[in-house]
Amino acid sequence: MTINIIEENGGVTGILDGRLDTAAVAEFTQDMKPLFDNADKHIVLDCEKMSFISSSGLRLFLSLRKSTLEMGGDVTIRNVLPAVKQVFTITGFYSLFNFQ
Repeated sequence: MTINIIEENGGVTGILDGRLDTAAVAEFTQDMKPLFDNADKHIVLDCEKMSFISSSGLRLFLSLRKSTLEMGGDVTIRNVLPAVKQVFTITGFYSLFNFQ
């Protein structure tokens, strides 16, 4: 799992690529640190190339959401593949995020 982070227009975009499974979460948590550091801004997670998300990955997304709520920012998730979107829907996380 990789992330490319781009700062633009006063916000931050993270472009995710790969599988966010349990094995990848520990390392990926460190890779997402710049997003947590910018939790006071609008954060976009572009998931077009993310093919899978585990429950551990969902918790990481939820932690980012919590940080942005506390700091006055927000999170938008865009370009989600149907299989990944289904995981958000089944777990009830879909209603917690703004999807585009």
